[in-house]
Amino acid sequence: MKPAVVKVITPFCRGLLKLGVTPDMMTIFGTAIVVLGSWLLLAQGRLVAALFVIGLALLTDLLDGTMARISDQGASNWGNFLDSTLDRISDAAVLLGLSYYLYSQGDELFIVCMVTIAVSSIVPYARAKAESLNIECKGGFAERTERLVLLAFFGVLHLLGITWALDAGIWILLILSTFTVYQRMAIVWRATR
Repeated sequence: MKPAVVKVITPFCRGLLKLGVTPDMMTIFGTAIVVLGSWLLLAQGRLVAALFVIGLALLTDLLDGTMARISDQGASNWGNFLDSTLDRISDAAVLLGLSYYLYSQGDELFIVCMVTIAVSSIVPYARAKAESLNIECKGGFAERTERLVLLAFFGVLHLLGITWALDAGIWILLILSTFTVYQRMAIVWRATR
């Protein structure tokens, strides 16, 4: 779906660039909203508002990349690094907010959520480390977008009254993240044989 979405948002991105908004500004803005939404809404149990605010803020990830590609300067190494680093902060903020909410409810699932933070952070690290070794390591079953969509989907089911959905979603996220780390390790292992 990404090519179709990029085609739709490109005119909007051109407008933002004309207004003087830079891709880096969009990256920082999106991350700030995700972090604030995770703490002020998700961690405090305002789940519907959190889903809406964090979901919209995560869309800035599409905007900043498109803006960088179509800008006069083009994509930069700094912008790439900033985006990747702040993506990790956003991902951790969402899971930390959810962990805090679960902990405050006395739900021991917060432990699984904390482990998921650690494992899911290895997914992009494995790719970055492989690329530092000049090995292409894209792919794997649960990349960032898939992990966030999965968490949102099970969050919506939870809000609709399916009480086990959040538990299932976090466990599935942990399992798929672990499997993706394995897939990326296998890619690098094969490339180094």
